Amino acid sequence: MRKSITTFFIILASATFFSTQSCKHSHDEVPIIESRYSTETEDGTSVKCDPDSVYFKNSILPLITSSCAYSGCHDATSQKDGVILDTYKNIISTGDIKPGDPGNSELYEVIVESDPDKIMPPPPNSALTSEQINLIQKWIQQGAKNNECSDCDSVDVKYSKQVSSILGTSCVTCHNATSASAGVKLHDYASVKNYVDNGKLNGSINHLTGYKSMPPTGMLDACNLAIIKKWIDEGAQNN
Repeated sequence: MRKSITTFFIILASATFFSTQSCKHSHDEVPIIESRYSTETEDGTSVKCDPDSVYFKNSILPLITSSCAYSGCHDATSQKDGVILDTYKNIISTGDIKPGDPGNSELYEVIVESDPDKIMPPPPNSALTSEQINLIQKWIQQGAKNNECSDCDSVDVKYSKQVSSILGTSCVTCHNATSASAGVKLHDYASVKNYVDNGKLNGSINHLTGYKSMPPTGMLDACNLAIIKKWIDEGAQNN
């Protein structure tokens, strides 16, 4: 029988650019699985991305923190119902992740729940997309590793190839067509281009003075910032 989480993912309304909410959870002790992947091997050699692997620090951590690790919910300060989803160790233990077994991992169970009273994020907030759910499922199936890779293609930059994926992972959970926190939508090219043109996208993701710092859980990594900067500098094309 599934454990219940009464409120898991949160959308926090922000003044200019993004969002949060609440939950319930119980968990057993789960072993922390360290990865055989890292940004460097023991001899200092950089690790390249395997296209068939899901990397926690590149994809899963930004997705989970942007969806629920906000003030008032599952950040280190709020710890709603004992659930903290801001680091690998906390996600594994308080999200009750069973490496290799998504069906028995509580975090996965609540994002695929069909009962509108149990699914997370709760209505009227938008559920995670099928692509995001599949990403979390695949990561758990692959052992829920604390892994990352060092590939950074900031040369051949395209909206469809990298930019939409970065924003989809870190922003669109809160800023989509049906749940646009603070009225901000970043779910498609036309919407994103509006915030490029008025300077708010660049100002917010780079935490510049006078702009709301986004994501609120922490700045995007240097690679993602470089990709978005190059895309903007080249005209922010719908390519």
